[in-house]
Amino acid sequence: MSLRLLQHRADDGTRSVVLADGNAAHVLEGVTRTTDLARRAIAAGSTLAQEAKACPVGAPVDLAAEFDAGRFLAPIDHEDPAHLALTGTGLTHLGSAEGRDKMHREAAAAAHQTDSMRMFLEGLEGGKPADGGVGQQPEWFYKGDGSQLVGPGEPLEMPSFAQDGGEEPELAGIYIIGPDGTPFRLGFALANEFSDHVTERHNYLWLAHSKLRRAALGPELLIGEAPTDIRGTSRILRDGAVLWERPFLTGEDNMSHSLANLEHHHFKYELFRRPGDVHVHFFGTATLSFSDTVRTQVGDVFEIEAAPFTLPCRNPLTQTAGDASALLTVQVL
Repeated sequence: MSLRLLQHRADDGTRSVVLADGNAAHVLEGVTRTTDLARRAIAAGSTLAQEAKACPVGAPVDLAAEFDAGRFLAPIDHEDPAHLALTGTGLTHLGSAEGRDKMHREAAAAAHQTDSMRMFLEGLEGGKPADGGVGQQPEWFYKGDGSQLVGPGEPLEMPSFAQDGGEEPELAGIYIIGPDGTPFRLGFALANEFSDHVTERHNYLWLAHSKLRRAALGPELLIGEAPTDIRGTSRILRDGAVLWERPFLTGEDNMSHSLANLEHHHFKYELFRRPGDVHVHFFGTATLSFSDTVRTQVGDVFEIEAAPFTLPCRNPLTQTAGDASALLTVQVL
């Protein structure tokens, strides 16, 4: 089993960080945030795993019981949410062999390729440069700052004007920027990159609007290198019963881009190398309930699980009250 870090909040509000190794989990004494441990590791020139293992061990933790009690937070956050960026990339996954063949046949037969098809094929051709150099840049999008980050069990809330709220089961990379502007990857989290697919389908130029939504992380931060082949299940529960369920694949073996290439094309911008900032970057998916004509509704529960994570990313769907047709007016000073 891989090492995982979890952020815990007791009923009295006291925060702590938990190190899980296999089925055993303990509180790390003297650590209240994952970012504290990361900053220690950077300063010491060590790794996050080394720094965690060097901490005095506190009380044991029953992960399943604490998860069910709602005491785990997102595995990363920032003291100032404005210094946490949620971003992502799309058209990065191969999908099934049948799906790839279908896309290739359609691409070959089409008189005019769509921009999305061109981007997919360019990523398939150049997303994993053999020499370790710079490859094809992917689709990229911005989701918001840390105020949009949703933890375990918290609601994924659609704005009142949303046309849809749909799941996207993904792997997210978690990063912190060092004092000299160097990006450090802390690890990976199971994620739901929640989006408005009806808005996106209307016109692909509305993708930017469709992505300005909340996003959820599962409770565990997998530290160290990620498995290259991750297989999980994404499902939607309605009134306690499974409404929809599909397997999903992620990890580099199932992607048209290497993680290194996706990371390069995000952090090549100096804007994203501001010391002290935290980044949560979603690596994309090939599995959506929306593709199976499922329409979610308030009260549905999204559940995403995949080994080596031992706890799911589980969140209910809600919607902000309000009149979506009411004009928001700007005051003139």
